[in-house]
Formats: sequence, C-alpha cells, structure tokens
Amino acid sequence: MKSVEPLVISNREVLPLVEGGKGISISNGESSGAWAAAGGVATFSGVNADSRDADGNTVPQLYRGRTRRERHEELVNYAIEGALTQARITHEIAGGEGRIHINILWEMAAAERILYAVLDRAKGIVHGVTCGAGMPYRIAEICARYRVYYYPIVSSARAFRALWKRAYHRFSEWLGGVVYEDPWLAGGHNGLSNSENPQKPEPAYPRMRALRATMSGFGLENTPIFMAGGVWCLREWEDYIDNPEIGPIAFQFGTRPLLTKESPISDEWKQKLLTLNDGDVLLNRFSPTGFYSSAVNNDFLGELAARHNRQVAYTTEPIGEHSVSFPVGARRRTVYLTESDCARAKAWEDQGFTEALRTPDSTLVFVSPEKANQIRTDQIECMGCLSQCRFSNWACNPAGTNGKKADPRSYCIQKTLQKISHSNDVDNQLMFAGHNAFRFRSDPFYGNGFIPTVQELLDRLLTGD
Repeated sequence: MKSVEPLVISNREVLPLVEGGKGISISNGESSGAWAAAGGVATFSGVNADSRDADGNTVPQLYRGRTRRERHEELVNYAIEGALTQARITHEIAGGEGRIHINILWEMAAAERILYAVLDRAKGIVHGVTCGAGMPYRIAEICARYRVYYYPIVSSARAFRALWKRAYHRFSEWLGGVVYEDPWLAGGHNGLSNSENPQKPEPAYPRMRALRATMSGFGLENTPIFMAGGVWCLREWEDYIDNPEIGPIAFQFGTRPLLTKESPISDEWKQKLLTLNDGDVLLNRFSPTGFYSSAVNNDFLGELAARHNRQVAYTTEPIGEHSVSFPVGARRRTVYLTESDCARAKAWEDQGFTEALRTPDSTLVFVSPEKANQIRTDQIECMGCLSQCRFSNWACNPAGTNGKKADPRSYCIQKTLQKISHSNDVDNQLMFAGHNAFRFRSDPFYGNGFIPTVQELLDRLLTGD
C-alpha cells in the first residue's frame, strides 16, 4: 500500500481524507469536529441542521405559519441558526486542527441566502464550501466574496466544463478542489444525467481521467480532485495515488463515518448498517427533487415502489383504446382507461387501494384512503424546503409554485429525513446510504459489532483498510 501524504486543502496541509457531508443533522458538529481534530477535512451539513437552546438542547423544528411562504421563512431561519450552531461546535471540537467545510445543496430552498448569512456570521470558522445537487454557478462568486474556498460536486468532466466556462474562470483563486462523485455508487442524491444509463455503471477511472484532462486544460493541473462515492478503503484506490493521469487526489468518505461513536444517528440505524447485504441499497427516482438517489431498501422505499406500480394512464375524453369510463375522486368525475387498465384498477380497488390520485403525467396512482390522507396532509403542510418540489408543487419564486400538479408518487423529503435523524424508526423513513454500505457486515474491522471512534476510523483508513 502506497503511503498517503498530506495535501494542501483550503490553504492548510492536512490528511487527504475528507468527510462527506450528509444533510438533516447527520454530519453534525460532534462528528465533523472529531474528523477535523484527527487531521482530516471535516464537512458538516448546512442542510437544515439542528440548532441548540441556551441549555444545549436541540430546538425542535416546528412550523406555525399558516401559508407555505410563512413556513418557508421559518425553515430558512432554522437552517441559518442550525448551520451556525454546527459550525461553532465543529470549530470548538477541532481545536485548530484539520479544515472545516460546510456542505449545502444548490437545489435546497434559499441556498444562496442561507450561505450568505452563515459565511457572514461564521468568519474564520468555515474554510470551504462543498456544493452539489444541481449546477452551482454562483457558489464561486459567493465564496470569493468571503475569501473561502469552494468545492463543486460533479459527476462528469462535461459538468465541470460548463461550470468553469460560465462562472468559475472568474474566481479560480478560490477553487479549492473538485469533488468527483460516482453517480452510480454514492449515497443520497446522484448526478446521473439523461444520457447515462442508471442500470449500466461506468468505471470511475476514465471519467476521473477525463475530468483531470479538462481541468489541466484550464490550468488546474495542481487543483485536487476529491474521489467520492464508492470509496471504502484506500487499498482499492492505490492506482489513483501518485498517478499523473489523476494528479493530486483526496478521498471522500460518506458512508463509513455513519458508523462511529460520534455519529449522531440512532443505535437502531447503526445496527441496521451492520446487517445489510449487497443490493440492499437501491438507486431510485422517487425523490421530490427529480434526481436519482440511493437509499436502503426498507418499508419506506417498498411502499413507494408499490405505489408507483399501481399506476395507469388516463384521458379526459375517449381516445383510441382509452374508451372505458372510470369514475375518480369524491365527485366521481369520469376519465377513460383502456380495458386492461380498467381491470387492473378495479382489482386494486378490491384490495383496498380505493383512492385514485392524479399525477402531472396524466396517470392515476391507486392508494389506500389512509395513504391518500397522509399524502394530501404532507402536501398541504409543505414548508418549501427545496428550490422546486415535484411532490407539493412548491417553488422558490414569487408565485410559490412550479406550475405543475403536485405529484403523489413522491414524498415530503424534509419530513422523512427529520424523522429518521431524530428517532429510531429505520423501517418507515428514508435512509440514505452509499452502495458499499453492505460491507460493514463483512469488514473484519467491524467484527462483533465494533463501532469505532472517528480517530480510530481515520487510523484504520491510513493503513489502507
């Protein structure tokens, strides 16, 4: 195993081991502070993080606004105070070691506004900003203004080229690195484009080599690339180290830090990670963002998949094979199905899925009355956590809507991620994870249910394993 040498990241020589940021209170001050204290690059989440009261207790994120706009303002305030709280905790625990980055999602609601507020009030604490989930053109300008480094997350050389030509070339001094995130292996939201097949993973090496070639063409041959998504141990990535085709490289770990003593996730979640099998993490497209995402296949994902499968196309007038009338909703308004789809719909109704909900794609989804009520309640209680949400039809614009019908095939992402991060329910909530999470079960480091400290994990990673 080649030795792993320190690398200059955010203007400090540190271990090239980066903690991947995980939102909604998962990468928090305690876990990230420990990572920085161990000499690595900590990444706490700025996505609706927890704030604390004067006694150190977590402040519940309760929404009292009567309108989505009012609840959206409450959410933004929670997000700012939470990110500042976790930045300060990370800074205190780090004790001046390592580097501290904040992770935000460009497609989260009011991303720019939140980032401005945090960087303005956390000067000298945050050294870098990692940003993905979209095309964050303006992240460079914002970071340059506050003299902190920016780290865009991309999944292809083409994406970085677009960012560079449109914006980043004007702020190259503050480009600290580029995070290449494997879109087939990473946990959470993935950067698969329409031209890529989600069922046919591509090897990382040619894509990273293309990214380095693109960066070198822009004079960025010495700017580090962070390899993210699918990184379990360094021994498997030895060919990338000291490789002129790849250049300076750091390795980002998102899934392994979940299973540490400092990780804030529940004991039930940690134990669940120790039981996963290969294939238990699914790449799916149920997210209200419209992006692909990877999560553990539990009852939550199972219900979404079943809901999606109980779906038929309809027309509002008899057209072609859509000639069989079918009453829908409380007013029993007539739509038209094909003969075979009508038979399927009636079979679903006989099974108790008697509520037919319309989708933006002119289909009907059949659910139970209890599930229909939950879906409608969640849509009504939307707090505007995304820049655009297909589930509730919210959008961060003057109209407060994306102009489309709300989509009952998706879910309230804020609700489920808050619940899994603040409870022990690992079966009925969304549980993001990378596709290598099954390796907890077979890795001898975790034998007999061993859960390391962050320091012990970094020591282990430096051995190559």
